[in-house]
Amino acid sequence: MTKQLLQPLINHQLAGVDVASVSKSVVNRLVFSVGKDDITATTRDWFHATAFMTRDRLIERWMETMRSYYAADAKRVYYLSMEFLMGRTLMNSLLNLGFEKECSEALQQQGVDLRQVREMEFDAALGNGGLGRLAACFLDSMATLNLPGFGYGIRYEYGMFAQRIEGGRQVEHPDNLLRYGNPWEFPRAEVLYHVKFGGRVVQFSDEDGVQRHHWVDTDDVMAMAYDSPIPGFATPTVNNMRLWAAKASRDFELKYFNEGNYIKAVQDKNESENLSKVLYPEDSTTMGRELRLKQQYFFVCASLQDILYRFSRFHEGFDELPDKIAIQLNDTHPAIAIPELMRILVDLNHLDWDKAWNITTRTFAYTNHTLMSEALETWPVAMFEQLLPRHLQIIYEINQRFLTEVMHSFPGDNEMRRRMSIIGEEQGKRVRMAHLAIVGSHKVNGVAQIHTELMKQTIFADFDRYYPGKIINLTYGITPRRWLNQANPLLAALITSRIGDGWLKNLDQLRALIPLAEDAQFRQEVAAVKRANKQDLAAKAKRYLGMDIDADSLFDVQIKRIHEYKRQLLNLLHVVTLYKRICDDPQIDTVPRTVIFGGKAAPGYAMAKLIIKLINDVADIVNNDVRVHGRLKLVFVPNYGVSVAESIIPAADLSEQISTAGTEASGTGNMKLALNGALTIGTLDGANVEIRSEVGADNIFIFGLTTDEAARLRASGYRPADYYLANDELRQVIDMIARGYFSPEEPERFRPIVDSLLNNGDHYLLLADYASYLACQKEVEAAYGDQQQWLRKVILNVASMGKFSSDRTILQYAEQVWQAKPVTR
Repeated sequence: MTKQLLQPLINHQLAGVDVASVSKSVVNRLVFSVGKDDITATTRDWFHATAFMTRDRLIERWMETMRSYYAADAKRVYYLSMEFLMGRTLMNSLLNLGFEKECSEALQQQGVDLRQVREMEFDAALGNGGLGRLAACFLDSMATLNLPGFGYGIRYEYGMFAQRIEGGRQVEHPDNLLRYGNPWEFPRAEVLYHVKFGGRVVQFSDEDGVQRHHWVDTDDVMAMAYDSPIPGFATPTVNNMRLWAAKASRDFELKYFNEGNYIKAVQDKNESENLSKVLYPEDSTTMGRELRLKQQYFFVCASLQDILYRFSRFHEGFDELPDKIAIQLNDTHPAIAIPELMRILVDLNHLDWDKAWNITTRTFAYTNHTLMSEALETWPVAMFEQLLPRHLQIIYEINQRFLTEVMHSFPGDNEMRRRMSIIGEEQGKRVRMAHLAIVGSHKVNGVAQIHTELMKQTIFADFDRYYPGKIINLTYGITPRRWLNQANPLLAALITSRIGDGWLKNLDQLRALIPLAEDAQFRQEVAAVKRANKQDLAAKAKRYLGMDIDADSLFDVQIKRIHEYKRQLLNLLHVVTLYKRICDDPQIDTVPRTVIFGGKAAPGYAMAKLIIKLINDVADIVNNDVRVHGRLKLVFVPNYGVSVAESIIPAADLSEQISTAGTEASGTGNMKLALNGALTIGTLDGANVEIRSEVGADNIFIFGLTTDEAARLRASGYRPADYYLANDELRQVIDMIARGYFSPEEPERFRPIVDSLLNNGDHYLLLADYASYLACQKEVEAAYGDQQQWLRKVILNVASMGKFSSDRTILQYAEQVWQAKPVTR
């Protein structure tokens, strides 16, 4: 490495972050980058100018960070994820760099309000939910902890769809993230890699008699890099997220163009570039499934080429690869990286198999996100053979060698070998990607203590037996910079006024708030913050939804992807129960409650979409029934995403975390809501178990069957109809839905929902947990009625969230999995 390479390109002082410097930079960017002056500039123009100004300050730190990594020859962590749910970048960058107030004042001098400017930024919805948001939190924490961490993914042109509610139903609309450009990204036209598909494999023997493989006659696509800086908090470190866009290997066929067949001339280009068009294409068709598999290989192939190019600039051979590179697979989507690295090492660089496999397994680690066997990703062997023929051969070779080792360790146990095989044969031959990821990684982690234990006891019990110590727990975390400091500035300022701002980088310092739970003045200040946040959310509900909601009511919140296992339907059964009680006894004394739902259903998930329709139909009846008289309100907030969450979470009183025990891997919404002072009602599922341990059993509301009890109930022959017949309220509520009370114009509309509960097994045990859930909700009402006791619980929840920082998770990864160390300067 030459000294010249390490010399800084920028010798002047970093761009200033004082008001005068920021004001000058913004105006310059408005004129010279946006091409407007203050007379013609729109609010969006001011956003772009402010973003460019902020980016300038990121770039200087970014370049210095990259140079410091080269100078230290540091081990780098590469986080491969199909999703990065980043949210908006402007406020996050301003707060992390520490000049949000200066920027606000500089814009005020120009007659511009930063609050309006920040609303112009699109949510970067390059993800579906928790998995993508976790990836974003991890990038923030790696930068904050000065770890050389890089994110790799896909630059989708259209992210998670924009959800609109039309006639009570979810309607998906394209979410064009790039409509107004992305001021944070840098196109790298020179960083371009070939990605191959299809073709055939030629086998031959080289001059030494070693069998070689050559992948030929392929259809090629180009992957072009787009870089975005990721700043840490209160540190000069700025890391990189590199996303890949698909480009055609050539723009058009001149032959067809000259013949006048203009559509055919650009057909190949369009088909190639479809690879990075849409996040998660509809996979109910063969074409959709092929596109998803191609997306996975596309970004993995480009990322590995890029990683190895960077490594090879300063290292000879591959012996040091696991000492200089750690690759984390975020779920199974990038697991194809394992055979791809083997292909590169064995086919292209002629390493022998055993050496290549040793390097590969020491380089990769895998995070599992699900316990549900039906959610574990598999691909038909026939599809693999068509799209990635050489990779299928490599997977077969990996599997054969692995199963031979299993046979030697457990001779005669053919059933164990069948269960552990990377190739499953239950529904035709399929590649089990989770098995591939486990076999090809040196560490596998679950994301909550109960999730990890269940991994070892159920779906991956054989692997835990064969690889003792490989499966470890690393409980999820969230970044407090976005989910408290940015999302809830009032509460963040109150906390800092009492204990200082050290909690922003060490969330355990929140424990200093515990004694303040007994401070009446502090309790009142917390109450004032919560009420101000609720009033803000109520104002937004009026502005955007035309709904009046009572800021003094209990805000009961369930915001997450709509899925049967998350049991939004159980919550709704409680809403209908409350409604019926009010109708039966208009004088009933009940705590006023606003129940808030938010979340998207997968476009092809009919039952989840029907649940959204039911929520909205129930809302239409409940919210307009004069007998209710403001005591119950039901709200479905459309187009749930990061920015919507930042508005709802600070206002929440009650956090619904009610998945069937044994189904949720961890959840992070539970952490975000508790950190912002919402009390949890939930089952002993996912991270709820650890939250209870941290906050204390008296400060959380737990109900329902445990994982073991649920398993025993199913094993004994669960009969949901027995619960229906035995509980009058439950029967009456289900009958109201079944008979069209909430859909009089179409009484049979919700028959599929009722059938799923009564006739099709109630797979997620809603009826079994209904009575316990209602009893727990009565406890919530009683607790909320004593506001001083409630506020004590709120403060203790906030104070006990230190464990759930993503900084803690990343430090554990660095020590237990990656063996990576921070680089400071």
